[in-house]
Amino acid sequence: MKDLNFALIGVAGYVAPRHLRAIKDTENRLIAALDPNDSVGVMDAYFPDAAFLVEFERFDRHLEKLRQNGQKLHYVSICSPNYLHDAHIRFGLRQRADVICEKPLVLNPWNAEALQRNEVETGQRVYTILQLRLHPVIQALKTRMAQQAVQKHEVDLSYITARGNWYYASWKGEMPKSGGIATNIGIHFFDMLIWIFGAVQKSEVHLHRHDRAAGYLELERARVRWFLSIDEKTLPQAVREKGGRTFRSIRIDGEELEFSEGFTDLHTESYREILAGRGFGLDDAAPSIALVHSIREAEVLGLKGEYHPLAALPQGRHPFK
Repeated sequence: MKDLNFALIGVAGYVAPRHLRAIKDTENRLIAALDPNDSVGVMDAYFPDAAFLVEFERFDRHLEKLRQNGQKLHYVSICSPNYLHDAHIRFGLRQRADVICEKPLVLNPWNAEALQRNEVETGQRVYTILQLRLHPVIQALKTRMAQQAVQKHEVDLSYITARGNWYYASWKGEMPKSGGIATNIGIHFFDMLIWIFGAVQKSEVHLHRHDRAAGYLELERARVRWFLSIDEKTLPQAVREKGGRTFRSIRIDGEELEFSEGFTDLHTESYREILAGRGFGLDDAAPSIALVHSIREAEVLGLKGEYHPLAALPQGRHPFK
């Protein structure tokens, strides 16, 4: 579908340009955008004529005026901080629009359950961006794993994306707002693993700090040791020597999965799938939401059992403590 009207909440955010591009690439229109931060010059490259507002109340009123003038709002895209997703999704549904929300869709399982009731009440749909499910390498892996007779695969997940001190001054550094490391940077990998290897049967947390987390998952068809970090000091030496800030590794039965390329257009592909009626909804997002919530609430066991080797790395101090 094309020539549809979109509104976007959180247009000054890091991920918003991918949504702006997806709206444009699918031949649709942005008619209004909201963000309390007015550093939104990126809009000029996509939708310079779209209305931009910094106050939620005026944004609400503007959309209502457009509706009264016969301009239908088809979708609300949400790129706001994690803890606001739930409220902004409900706002979008009340606008009689379908909603496309960045992950994590919501922070808690009961929020997702309530949104399912809101969908029924409004007759609208909530979609989320689970772009790894659309990556060709990941899709091929899912097919290959389904064809193998191995009862439990051995998986090591390591994801390190170095962040500076700004991170701790932003909402991302506050557990109640971001959900912490496992939610903020890990949820798309957890979703991918559950999608490929089946439901969670067991979860342990061996390390959980402001800058890193590690644990063990037993899925229907895999045993997974995982490590997530935003601390530059946990990057491999070879990555640091090249000035790199990110390290992504998934090893399955000792074999490295290479999928560093192919991410450029996945948001646009996600929009195409949604517009074609094949988008990922609340039921798709629910298992990973439940998992990261359980990780947040879990007792930290320390370095015992099936812990990831990187969990034993020396731990630095919180920059603001």
